[in-house]
Amino acid sequence: MSAFQEREKGFEAKFAHDEELKFKALARRDYHIGRWASEKLGLVGADAESYARDVVACDLDKPDADSVFRKIRGDFDAKGIGQSDREIKQVMDEFLAQALAELKAAA
Repeated sequence: MSAFQEREKGFEAKFAHDEELKFKALARRDYHIGRWASEKLGLVGADAESYARDVVACDLDKPDADSVFRKIRGDFDAKGIGQSDREIKQVMDEFLAQALAELKAAA
């Protein structure tokens, strides 16, 4: 195998690893934001857990940058929860940083 082919395989492996880490971090972020939102919505116990899993699933069903935000925004609006878009996105960013830290610590 040539040096170029070895280097190409290395880049492919790194890309695959980075994509897997990104997927896991986003799923973990979505779960955490779902638990946070469920608390704001007054959900407890199994209902809170179910809501958090629904938040994770909405990103898997329609993966785009704002699917989780739109779900939470819609649910907050429906229940009259006063959270600004900026606050929700800030919490999402904080949970993403936490999820990445958790995954790196586990590795």
